[in-house]
Amino acid sequence: MSAVVPPLPAPPLAAAASARRMRLVGLALLLVVACALPFLVSNYRTFQFTLVLVYSIALLGLNILTGYNGQISLGHGAFYAIGAYVAAIMMDRMGVPYWATVPVAGVLCLGVGFLFGLPALRLEGHYLALATFALGVTMPQLLKSKHVEQWTGGVQGIVIVKPDAPFGWKLSPDQWLYLFTLAIAVVMFVIGWNLVRGRVGRALVAIRDHPIAASAMGIDTALYKSLAFGVSAMYTGIAGALGAIAIQFVAPDSFSIGLSIGLLTGIVIGGLASIPGAVFGAIFIQFIPNVADQISKAAPWAIYGIFLIGFMFLMPMGINGAIRLGWARIRRRPPAQR
Repeated sequence: MSAVVPPLPAPPLAAAASARRMRLVGLALLLVVACALPFLVSNYRTFQFTLVLVYSIALLGLNILTGYNGQISLGHGAFYAIGAYVAAIMMDRMGVPYWATVPVAGVLCLGVGFLFGLPALRLEGHYLALATFALGVTMPQLLKSKHVEQWTGGVQGIVIVKPDAPFGWKLSPDQWLYLFTLAIAVVMFVIGWNLVRGRVGRALVAIRDHPIAASAMGIDTALYKSLAFGVSAMYTGIAGALGAIAIQFVAPDSFSIGLSIGLLTGIVIGGLASIPGAVFGAIFIQFIPNVADQISKAAPWAIYGIFLIGFMFLMPMGINGAIRLGWARIRRRPPAQR
C-alpha cells in the first residue's frame, strides 16, 4: 500500500506572485466599488465621500513627512489653506477652470513647503512641531490681513460655484466632483506608492531611523528632508484645492489649528508609515465627529475623545496595522482552522 505524499509547498517566488495577484484583484474590486458608490447613495453622502478622498490625499502627504521621514508637523493646515485659496482666487477672480487650479495649487505648495523645510532642518522633534504649530496658528491671521484682503476676501471669504459635469454627461455636480476627485486620488496614491517603495522612500526611512548612519552612507539628509516637506505640502495643497471646490467656500476661520491637529490625528489613527492608512484616517476624520454629535449634542467632543482613546487602546499601530496583524494571524493558521 503506497503512502500518501503530502503536496509540496509553493515556492517562495510563486507564493509572492500569487499574493501580488491577489492584491491587484482586491485593488481592482475596490476601485470598481469606489466608482459605483456615487450612484448608490444620496448626493449628500456623495459629498461626504468626496471629502474622504480629499482628506486621504492630505493624510498621505503628511504621512510621507511624519510616518516615513519622522518629521512631526502641526501646521499642515496652512498648506491646505494655501491650496484652497489658490483654487478659489483663480476661479473667482481670474476665471480659470477648476481643473487647472489643482496642479497650480500643488506646484505652489511644493515650492512653499520646500522653502519652509530649509530653515526647519535645524529643528527636530518637538522643536519642529512647535515651529510648524506657529505656522498653522499664523495662517488664518495672514489671510485676514488688509494687505491681501482684496484677494482673499478677508473674513467674508470667497464663494465659488461647484462645476457641472462636462461633455453633457448626465451626472449631478456632486457625482461628477466625486469621480474627478477619485481620479486625482488614484494618481496621487500611485505616485506616493512608487515614491515610498523606491530609493527615495528607503532614504527617508533611513533618515528617520538612523540619521547619523544615513549621513555616513552618503545620503544627503538636508536635501531629502526638504524634499519630504515639499512633497508633503504639495499633496496637502492639492487636497486643499479639491476641498475648496467641493465645499464651494473658503474663509480664514475654516483653516484653524484644529485642522492641522485633525490631520495629525488621522495619520496616527489610520496607521503611520502606511499608504492605506491614509484612507482609514480620512474616514475617521470625516465620520467620527458626526457620529459623536449624533450620540451627544451637549458634549460631542467628549464622545470624540472617547472614540480616540478607544482606537488608540485597541489599535496602537493604527487601523491599517491592526488589519495587517489580523490577516497575518489568519494566514499562520492551518487550513482546517481557517
